[in-house]
Amino acid sequence: VQLQACGGGLVQAGGSLRLSCAASARTSSNNGVGWFRQAPGKEREFVASISWNGGATNYAESMKGRFTISRDRTQNKVYLQMNSLKPEDTAVYYCAVSRYAYGSSQAANYQYWGQGTLVTVSS
Repeated sequence: VQLQACGGGLVQAGGSLRLSCAASARTSSNNGVGWFRQAPGKEREFVASISWNGGATNYAESMKGRFTISRDRTQNKVYLQMNSLKPEDTAVYYCAVSRYAYGSSQAANYQYWGQGTLVTVSS
């Protein structure tokens, strides 16, 4: 399974971006998908996850109310809508396919990773 994340860019604080993650195979449609991010000099952290059918979502505390994860199983795509962006949201964002039907906040539960897309939020 190959994952292609895109949609990153430069945005001012308070702005919005929508990231998308496209999978190359149908396998991902039966698995949970997650978004993680890694800022320079920091460890990778969980952002959000979604179950195989989109019925269950989970967010890191600092993203709740600002970020929304969704998926289109017919197109094997997962989206991350990011609103009210802050400079501390600056990071490379990665999408990943879970080993299971549901997403997880634990990176070890993911089997496939995309190459990442850079989000830069200016103050």
